[in-house]
Amino acid sequence: MIQTKLKGMGVALITPFKEDESVDYDALMRMVDYLLQNNADFLCVLGTTAETPTLTEEEKKTIKKMVIDRVNGRIPILLGVGGNNTRAIVETLKNDDFTGVDAILSVVPYYNKPSQEGIYQHYKAIAEATELPIVLYNVPGRTGVNMTAETTLRIARDFDNVIAIKEASGNITQMDDIIKNKPENFNVISGDDGITFPLITLGAVGVISVIGNAFPREFSRMTRLALQGDFANALTIHHRFTELFNLLFVDGNPAGVKSMLNAMGMIENKLRLPLVPTRITTFEAIRKILNELNIKC
Repeated sequence: MIQTKLKGMGVALITPFKEDESVDYDALMRMVDYLLQNNADFLCVLGTTAETPTLTEEEKKTIKKMVIDRVNGRIPILLGVGGNNTRAIVETLKNDDFTGVDAILSVVPYYNKPSQEGIYQHYKAIAEATELPIVLYNVPGRTGVNMTAETTLRIARDFDNVIAIKEASGNITQMDDIIKNKPENFNVISGDDGITFPLITLGAVGVISVIGNAFPREFSRMTRLALQGDFANALTIHHRFTELFNLLFVDGNPAGVKSMLNAMGMIENKLRLPLVPTRITTFEAIRKILNELNIKC
């Protein structure tokens, strides 16, 4: 079952750009190779961290195909298929080619601010449109509306192909409520790097990570140690990254991780508007910590 595969450290894959803002496909393939070689458990492709809202349909198709071909079945692919137009998502699920995709990640509709019943009906339409496994994504800081534990559990119980939720509400009590009352075949995945350790101690099965783009080996080790119950050693690694967790998001995502990867010599420090690179002060703070962690700068 796919829910048994979507455990550990998944990486919310960035989209590297060249100086002229075109997609740097060579750098993208280097990123995929780097993540494969350094113990990423699965990849989340074309999520928010990929700057998907600023990609053309052609670019998205090319990225999807290139990543799937490069991974070649070695680890699962979780593909972002979300939006605030339910009918459009249903049409995509019915008509697009999902060969090589193991599951889809679908965010709570943003900007429209639907009611809890509207959220339920949105996911009902998606679940009935595909046989693919579905991972819900709750991130109220971006969508403007929180999907409550009650709604999450209702969806999880009613649709067998809804297998997990990426929870990024920041509300530990809400996440704990879901973990405590969820069906056996439904998992909770952390949507925030900084709370991955405590959430695993409550029963989460892993993380869809931003910092994992830069530190796949270290962060996957922390995640696996925590999942194995070795909380002391996992906590030591978690604390090594506490400052970086904050710096990653102070100027927005993926600006932080892109500056980190740029300092490591892996990509250009380029984003597409309306996103811009981190401030110089943030960049220098990141470089300082990377040097302290003995990472090449």
